[in-house]
Parts: sequence; structure tokens; C-alpha cells
Amino acid sequence: MASVVEYKGLKAGYHCGYCDSEEGKASCGEWSRPPGWRGRLASKPSHRPLRARCRPLQFQPSKSHKKVLKKMLKFLAKGEISKGNCEDEPMEPTAEDAVAGDFALINKLDIQCDLTVLSDDLRESLESEEKQKGKSSKREDANELIQSQDIEEKLGSGEPSRSVKVHTVPKPGKGADLSKPPCRKAKEIRKERKRLKLMQQNRAGELEGLQAQCEPLSSSPPKAKCNQPKSLEDLIFESLPENASHKLEVRLVPVSFEDPEFKSSFSQSFSLYVKYQMAIHQDPPDECGKTEFTRFLCSSPLEAETSPNGPDCGYGSFHQQYWLDGKIIAVGVIDILPHCVSSVYLYYDPDYSFLSLGVYSALREIAFTRHLHEKTSQLSYYYMGFYIHSCPKMKYKGQYRPSDLLCPETYVWVPIEQCLPSLENSKYCRFNQDSEAVDEGRSKEPDRLQVLYKKAIMPYGVYKKQQKDPRDEAAVLQYAALVGQACSERMLLFRN
Repeated sequence: MASVVEYKGLKAGYHCGYCDSEEGKASCGEWSRPPGWRGRLASKPSHRPLRARCRPLQFQPSKSHKKVLKKMLKFLAKGEISKGNCEDEPMEPTAEDAVAGDFALINKLDIQCDLTVLSDDLRESLESEEKQKGKSSKREDANELIQSQDIEEKLGSGEPSRSVKVHTVPKPGKGADLSKPPCRKAKEIRKERKRLKLMQQNRAGELEGLQAQCEPLSSSPPKAKCNQPKSLEDLIFESLPENASHKLEVRLVPVSFEDPEFKSSFSQSFSLYVKYQMAIHQDPPDECGKTEFTRFLCSSPLEAETSPNGPDCGYGSFHQQYWLDGKIIAVGVIDILPHCVSSVYLYYDPDYSFLSLGVYSALREIAFTRHLHEKTSQLSYYYMGFYIHSCPKMKYKGQYRPSDLLCPETYVWVPIEQCLPSLENSKYCRFNQDSEAVDEGRSKEPDRLQVLYKKAIMPYGVYKKQQKDPRDEAAVLQYAALVGQACSERMLLFRN
């Protein structure tokens, strides 16, 4: 059954709190949701903000993400409240979040190296360091200082150029011998050692890969790999002790007043929404009433639908409720669609900001998308909504890698790494590097657009012969340009 839509046309804009644009919300509305639109009275911002999506199947949590998950586990297990990032402090990626072997990061440590071969002296030093791990921190620091000096002397005494060379600045002080490498802080040495060891491991992994390609397949079973990093699911669903301090339960509730669970939790969910809007967005009470809440987050144009090959929960709009000890502390509003889970909104109890619920809920939704993919293979993306590079409240979405941004001109997805350099120079960019490329889904044949007029369905080419008003034609063509050819033929544009 086709959707019936009523195009509302351009509306006067008002201030957008995200991009700080006075015309940021100037939009076009209708009673449906083709790609790029939001809400029941759907809107498409005229300033064309970017859309972001994550590829959950390849997603690996960063160190910052792991910290948030561990913080939640500690709170649930022991009631510990960790000091750290809250929702009003968007998490920045740490140095450890960078890809192993990042040359920019290595250069910051003033290390210049050739990854072809690591010197025997360095390998011996690393082995010696492993043996010293069980000793006290004071002796460890002292030993590292002595070992570091020995390494530096060897590296500076005519070793082959393939070895690692460490360049340091002489430390000023009385009696400093400029012919010898100066002492450095143990903390700096440990950081440097960690980087060198990581490079050594990466190099060893590359050599093993090359050997595996050259050697014939063995009939013996492969050896079990050690020290495999924990998956996102391992980190989220790590077992808690029987006497855990708190209990967290995540419930998926269909957005429907006919659903008993949604109906029974509505009052508590609404109260949480009001608390969040007033505390986080400073909304006045008259702007977050029950009517506004229902229209914004409880009234969806998506019809609930089940499919034999679809997810068990079906398709449609849902509230993912986070219950802590029998009380709702956060609600993630999501749409489950045939190819993706789309994140619409999150509201949470500001009293629990210390749990970084925005980051935590996004990780749970990524894991949920992966879970749905196991049953429905084509459902493989997590859509995060709009991305505004200059806005910290929106920019954080780029930290869930790998992710893509939608080119606003050709509507193809481009890896975010390719987009960021351009966004540093301009808020609006074309990401598709092919200058000849155009939007393949654009409206090419407006006469084929489907119209519902006087209870009859007809192509626009037939309808326009009955209408002579040029304003009507301009509105229809504007609608066709916004939704594209495919949607214009799939939906029925209501005309009266």
C-alpha cells in the first residue's frame, strides 16, 4: 500500500541550536519519510546538514568506548561512581584510539625509525622489561632509566642505520656531558617503549602473514590465538557478581498506545523527557508538554510490520528503555528498517550523566544492530542522524568507526576519513571526488510522479492537464526535486 503524503512547501526558518544558523530549520514538510527526512510532519533542513552512518559489522570499540562500558560495569557491580566524561563533555579520542603504527603519533614522540628490522639490543631490552614487571614501581623506574641509557648508547655507537634511532635534547644542568645521552623521565621512556613494542608486534604479524601465504596449507588444526581483544558484546554483557549493587535491564517497546508495555510506562517516560529537556536543553515547561512529546517521539509515520525473513521484533518505531533498579533512566528512540537501525533521539536522567549514557546507548544500539543482522542479513547499518562538524554535540558521531557521510550533492556514502580534511575548511562540502557524478536518484521524469486527486490515482502528466495554476506546478516540481524519482513514483502526492 502506497503512502499518501501532503507536501507543505517551504516554511520560514528559525534558529538552529546545533549549527547556530538563523535559517537552520527552514524546511519542507509532508506526512511521510523518504530518505533524509525526520518526524511525522517530516522536515528536511534547507541548509543540508550531513547524514552519518556507522558500519556495525566492522565496528571495534575504541579505548574511550571501553572506558564507558567498564564504568557502567563497575557501577552495576559495586556501585562505584567514576570521575570522568559526562554528557556535556563529548569524549575525544585518546592517543591509544589511534591506529597502531600511526606515524604522526610516533613523530610526536621524536622517534624516527625504519620498520624493516628492529635491533637485537632493543629486543633484548624488551624481553628484560617483561621480566621486571613483577618488581616494585620504584625499582622498575630505576631499572628502566639504566636500561634506556644503555640502549641509547648502543643505538648511538655506530649501529646499522636500520636500527631505531632516538633523538633527544640534552637536559640542561651542571656537569652535563653532551657526549652522552641525557637522562629522561621514566614515564616518557615507558611511553616510547610501548610504541616500539607495538611496532615490533605489528612487524611480526606482517611476517607471519607473508609466511602463511608462501607455505602450503597444513592438515593440522590451527593453534588457538591468545590475547584476542574483547568484542563489543563481550564488554557489554560481561557477567556481574550475584550480589551486584544495581540491575540494568534494556527493554524494546513498540511505539504504540495499543501496546500494554508502552502504555504502562508512558507516564514515567514522559516525566523523564521533561526533566531532560529542561535540564539539558533549557526548554521552558510549556514547550515540553505531553502533546509536544507525543508528536515528537510517539507519533510515527512507520507502520509496524513483520516479515518471515525480518527481525523477530518486526519493523517500525521503538523506544529502547533503560531500566535501572526498576526505574527508567534513559530512552533511546529508534526506527528498525529493512536495511538499518536509525537512531532518532535519546533522553536520559541528568542525575546519571556520570555514566555517559549518550555514548553507552550508542554502543548498545550498535550491538543491537549486529544482533538483528544475525537473523536479517541485509540489516547491516546504524544511522546516526545529522552530522555537523563544527558542533561538539554532533561531531562525536564521527568517533564510531568505520563510518560514512552522505555526499549532499550526489547522495553516495563516502568514508568519513576522506571527508574530514574538507570539513576543516568549509561547513558545506561535496565529498564525491568525481566531478562528473550527479545524483542518480534525482527526479528525471516528473510527469511519472504519482498524484492522488479526487480519490483517483494518476500520473502528474495527466493531473497537470486539469490544473492551470503555475503555483501548483512549482510546488509539485519542488516536491519531486526533494524526494527524488523513486519516491515520487512510490508515494501518492495528495492534491485538492
